[in-house]
Amino acid sequence: MKSRHDGVATFYEVRGSGPAVLLLHGFPDSGRLWRNQVPALNDAGFRTVVPDLRGYGRSDKPESVSAYRLSAVVGDLTALLDDLGLERVHVVGHDWGAALSWVLATFVPERVDRLTVLSVGHPTTFRGDDYRQLAQSWYMLLFQFPDVAERWLRERDWENLRRWSRHPDVDAVIEELEANGSLTPALNWYRANVPPESYLATATVFPPVSAPTMGLWSTGDFALSEGQMTRSASQVSGPWRYERVEGCGHWMALEAPDVVNALLIDFLSS
Repeated sequence: MKSRHDGVATFYEVRGSGPAVLLLHGFPDSGRLWRNQVPALNDAGFRTVVPDLRGYGRSDKPESVSAYRLSAVVGDLTALLDDLGLERVHVVGHDWGAALSWVLATFVPERVDRLTVLSVGHPTTFRGDDYRQLAQSWYMLLFQFPDVAERWLRERDWENLRRWSRHPDVDAVIEELEANGSLTPALNWYRANVPPESYLATATVFPPVSAPTMGLWSTGDFALSEGQMTRSASQVSGPWRYERVEGCGHWMALEAPDVVNALLIDFLSS
């Protein structure tokens, strides 16, 4: 199925019946990221809605960097929900999908029932009061450079992507990036939303998130510090729940699916 917003088509899949859960992937994945969560959520009585976000998979890939601003992608999601006739949904996001989920819950709160974010905390807590997160985010600066970043990730049969990402499903990810021409569009998410000058700017003030929110962070995450997630509690006016997932890396939905599924079902059912 496809929905359209500002001429950009977003491909999505819907399965199951019951309260709707919108599942949002990040870099460098597609909707395939959630393949272990969809059956579990369907069996628990939820309807799953899984898009390939713009730039990825079977969705359109605008050329302009500015087309990948989170505000533009929020428009894709509201158009998708309108297409399905869904007023409110539970939202679950990982990586850039988590950042997008925070923005959706902040600025379109009437569409979000419950919010679950994996790995990435609230946008205002990313820098925090120490430099640990900035050190872990060194790759974001590299990704700003067109062609340079693409060459670095691709060279020697994608050796750097394999080593840096530690993705448990990296061969399938690379196959999708190559088949769909998704690499530059995927990197444009970084170029549109975290340009170098943003690190020098005064932090934007966001309205608090009113939806009940659960944050999940994994102890082996090479890219995100625990602090940027736990500090997110200060940005949520609704109920806040934090869960520390032990013994897995950044891609906890793939590396610890049983743990993630149990936490999702418990939170979304309560």
